[in-house]
Amino acid sequence: MNKVAAFYQFRSLPDPGGLRAALLPLCERFGLRGTVLLAPEGINGTLAGAAQDIDSFVVLLRRGGQGIPACNGLEVKYSHAGEAHFDRLKIRVKREIITFGRPEADPARRTGAYVDARDWNAMLDDPDVTVIDTRNGFEVEMGSFAGAIDPGLTSFSQFPDFVQRHLDPAEHRKIAMFCTGGIRCEKASAYMLAAGFAAVFQLQGGILKYLEEVPAAASKWQGGCFVFDRRVALGHGLALAGPLQIEEESRLHANDAVNRRNDRLKLLDSARQNVAE
Repeated sequence: MNKVAAFYQFRSLPDPGGLRAALLPLCERFGLRGTVLLAPEGINGTLAGAAQDIDSFVVLLRRGGQGIPACNGLEVKYSHAGEAHFDRLKIRVKREIITFGRPEADPARRTGAYVDARDWNAMLDDPDVTVIDTRNGFEVEMGSFAGAIDPGLTSFSQFPDFVQRHLDPAEHRKIAMFCTGGIRCEKASAYMLAAGFAAVFQLQGGILKYLEEVPAAASKWQGGCFVFDRRVALGHGLALAGPLQIEEESRLHANDAVNRRNDRLKLLDSARQNVAE
């Protein structure tokens, strides 16, 4: 059984390509598998490997050195997976570590107030709070908190449009949001604060931290939590969720197809740029 680290930090990375060159041999030396995304705004990744190797990698990433800037504010969540759940290593440089396309949403400047996983139930029970699930629609269908609003997103970049159409700072005075591990809420809450919403809260560590810390008997979570790797979905205690239904299998294959299409489009764009140059 491998140890899994899901991590992110919004911090300035002036040379994400150089960081990729430093991280790739380090991950290979530790025998790690998974995906790491790098951008000028920060780092986001999920890696699996032997427990001691994952721990060593996280220590080095936080400490920095040898071409790696110190990520001492790294948000990390741990779980476990079988060796077959992570079968390759990918380290990519992108424009954003979580695609949103709104420069005014700057988590390095300010975000919504963090709510600890063990205090989240009280937020859900507050009738004055509007609770929003910031994930994509197929993730919400697999599991969510009862009563949370599903914006019906097919991509996270649609979230600002949902806010503009359906929410009003004068009417929705307290907003609480959640996502898988917390990173989407960093941008979503930053956007809402920039849009004039005064009281914005977010579940610290996301659904995964809630499932890890809140006992099933006290939990308000229903269903499985989709994760973007071959484990597919996790439940309470971060154990693997039950067998997939046919509809969930179809959504997973569709998500894989979208990722493959996007990879092909990026290759085509790169080829066009090389020709133009």
